[in-house]
Amino acid sequence: MELEVVAKALKELGHPTRLAIYKTIVKAGYKGVAVGAIQERLDVPGSTLSHHISSLASAGLLSQRREGRTLYCVAEYQCLDEVIGFLKAECCTEEDCHADSVCASNPPSK
Repeated sequence: MELEVVAKALKELGHPTRLAIYKTIVKAGYKGVAVGAIQERLDVPGSTLSHHISSLASAGLLSQRREGRTLYCVAEYQCLDEVIGFLKAECCTEEDCHADSVCASNPPSK
């Protein structure tokens, strides 16, 4: 994943309201969550919610599907995994990890 793509995803997740929205969507799993349910849970005005969802979608963090009159938001878990992977990819590469280190991607050699 390219630096610019990761930076955009992290920028969008850096806003408290968008992060709360995204956490709600991630918790819903692969079935997604209706936009109306997000609005009720987080008490975000509809136009504001639409703007935040659009920002998260433009970063590739979620997709939307329509079922009848209901619009669902679904987390793009692969994108989330790639962002997290990008951050962890070079963990501890410039130092020796110690046994008490939290670095799981580059465990200490034995």
